[in-house]
Amino acid sequence: MSPRRYRMGQRNAATERTRARILAGARELLATPRGFSEFSVDAVARKSSVARMTVYYQFASRAGLLEALYEHLAGRNETAQSTDALRKADSLGALLEFIDVFIRVWSSDRMVIRRVHALAALDPALAQSVQARNARRRHELEVILKRVRGQYGHPGFSKFSEALEIVSMLTSFETFDHLASASRRPSEVADTIKRMALATVVLHGAELESGKVRTPKAS
Repeated sequence: MSPRRYRMGQRNAATERTRARILAGARELLATPRGFSEFSVDAVARKSSVARMTVYYQFASRAGLLEALYEHLAGRNETAQSTDALRKADSLGALLEFIDVFIRVWSSDRMVIRRVHALAALDPALAQSVQARNARRRHELEVILKRVRGQYGHPGFSKFSEALEIVSMLTSFETFDHLASASRRPSEVADTIKRMALATVVLHGAELESGKVRTPKAS
């Protein structure tokens, strides 16, 4: 290896270490009781023991830093694991595994993810990043539900869009955060969401007659 390439490799490694330290500092700051109200580039720089301009050099802006942190928290395991779920031969099995993937993602750093979502309500650029990730999750669910319909006949064509919206809502962070509590384990929340998702897929669009449920014919 030439000396120039070696030096470039060293610089790249140092840059990645600095980036990781800043993301860790941002995460630690948001995890503190006052982290939401005190979150700023200056505060992250102090927490990470780097210069303020170093944060701007790495992430360009406060929004860029938050987007990178959200990607680090929500995206570090999501892509590979959701792809594995999509490959399962049984479509209902794929749906259940997909739900497990997002339970693991949302429970991995619940407080920090909650605060990133709250900050997104105040920052259009960050909101766009969160919405893009939600749209990707919805698209992957659409692929799974189309397979379910092909294998099992449900949800029917007329109710497919509504069923997709419901299952998308069930797999969102907001639903997980609402159902979770200090006393409920993520696995318990997963079981609840799975039951509701399966009920949606099988029964959505069913007709109610005299207290009985009549499931629609397969489309």
